[in-house]
Amino acid sequence: MSINKIIGYILLVLGLALIFWTLFQSYNIFTDKTSAPLVFKTQTEQAVGSNNSFDLASQINQAVRGQLDQILPAATITKILNLVAWSLLSFILIIAGGTVSRIGVRLIK
Repeated sequence: MSINKIIGYILLVLGLALIFWTLFQSYNIFTDKTSAPLVFKTQTEQAVGSNNSFDLASQINQAVRGQLDQILPAATITKILNLVAWSLLSFILIIAGGTVSRIGVRLIK
């Protein structure tokens, strides 16, 4: 058995392992057994100290933020963005695994 065939089999196994690991992680993420990697995080608001003056802009900002949180909470948006980021990463990993496997098959032949 030549060195090219040995390297080919190793690459084939590595490529398939990468594909199956990515599919397994995706299954766990979408069945909510694990969470998606945190690429995006929700920004937490910090209290700025009380101010007795009535700032109309900050009151409007708080009212609009409260209404938007009732429609679509910020945590939901970041969860969707994290799922989209994982989907893109898993797509790239599956393509990479397929390419590594294809190189392995060419070396075996």
